[in-house]
Amino acid sequence: MTPVERYGPQHGEQEQVPVTRRPSGGARHAEHRDVDAAPEGGELFEAVAERHSERGTREDLHPVRVTRISRSSSSQSRVSISRDGSSTVPLVVAVSVLPRADAHSWAVAGGRVVRVTDPDVSIDGLLPGLCARVPTAADAPEVVALVTAHQRAARGSAGVDPEAVLGQLAGTGSWTRRQALVHDPAGRLVGWLSVHDRASGRTLVEVTITPALPDEDADALATALFGAGERHAVDIAAMRGLRSTLLDSGAYADDRRQQRWLVASGFECTRTWLQMTRPIRADEAQAQPAPREGVTVRPVERHADGLPVAQDLQDVHRVLEESFQDHFSSYRESFPEFVMRLREDPGHRWDHWWLATVETDEGVLPGGALVCSVIREDAQGFEGSYVDYIGVHRRARGRGVAKALLHIAIGDAARRGRNRVGLEVDADSPTGADGLYTSMGWATDYRTQSWHRELDARGRPQPE
Repeated sequence: MTPVERYGPQHGEQEQVPVTRRPSGGARHAEHRDVDAAPEGGELFEAVAERHSERGTREDLHPVRVTRISRSSSSQSRVSISRDGSSTVPLVVAVSVLPRADAHSWAVAGGRVVRVTDPDVSIDGLLPGLCARVPTAADAPEVVALVTAHQRAARGSAGVDPEAVLGQLAGTGSWTRRQALVHDPAGRLVGWLSVHDRASGRTLVEVTITPALPDEDADALATALFGAGERHAVDIAAMRGLRSTLLDSGAYADDRRQQRWLVASGFECTRTWLQMTRPIRADEAQAQPAPREGVTVRPVERHADGLPVAQDLQDVHRVLEESFQDHFSSYRESFPEFVMRLREDPGHRWDHWWLATVETDEGVLPGGALVCSVIREDAQGFEGSYVDYIGVHRRARGRGVAKALLHIAIGDAARRGRNRVGLEVDADSPTGADGLYTSMGWATDYRTQSWHRELDARGRPQPE
């Protein structure tokens, strides 16, 4: 489930007892500067090379803004960049300026052509009168209304986080996404495309279209947006030097319209997910059982300024990565990708991370991990908690670590005055994870689906 929708479709993750993962959408812009982890060298270069004009571009990806390009030689240019509105600093990179008939500025950086000034977006196949452009922060209310209408039409209710929408459109969530808004001749927002460079070899493609459009027009718009999403995904794969990539999208289980578009765009439904919620009572703050002997669960250690200790973060990441091996749709997510994506969620808090350790013949070792986030207030004014990740390492299975971590989530939510804990689980889990959650009080609210499509770097479907 993405933070933008908070109760919205899952877009394809892997799960086991007791493992839960989900992708993230929105971002808390002001928190990003506190990350206690640095990107790897290649990722830092991509961050420098791929961020474009402040006014918005066709491919707005990373947290560095190009503000000026001046030629200094035939092979190098001096690029002025700024981070988050700070003063510009010069950076010399290999850049070749391409001649064009119009006044738009183009450059080749890292082997790919990027537009650096034009906020308009070219999408093949748009109906006459429709126009596309990249979003800005000012578009957030209109996008919230679009997603709300979509959710109500697709599943009968809505739960949109406005802060997450803003973060995805113009905050840290925008750094790893290519996005476009489509308006009709009257200026009404009718569609939103988001293409998320989620991890190496995995691209999330989200298409949201207003339910007010007639089916014929909506079908044509969906074809155009999914086509543009595919082309962006192929470009991202080429930028990463990959031969193939997985397109990952999603739908509500009862949303026949979205499912029709996915089938027409070459996607296949690969998984169904249960979106589950458990009510929380105030007396559960102190009523949780202790872990079994030899098992300890503690919050990740933090420095005096509140930032987490790097070793604990790395242990959480390693436990989760190894817990997910050999499970549905498993893929490697680097540590910088993992931390950055979780930080994008406006509900992220460092004091919602826990690490479980177990006594073994080799000593005390990490055995499980739990990462939660804050769900915005409901109609009664109560916040909730959401289980983003819960995983148990093979070395610790059968020792009650899963239940110990879930009891931590329940107790923590109760102590904070929250009234619910949400999570999602594979409906076809071979380990019966849904049975564990049901036995501990969780119930299914609704179902979502993962839809996948494999592409090679030239945009052709991968053979089965």
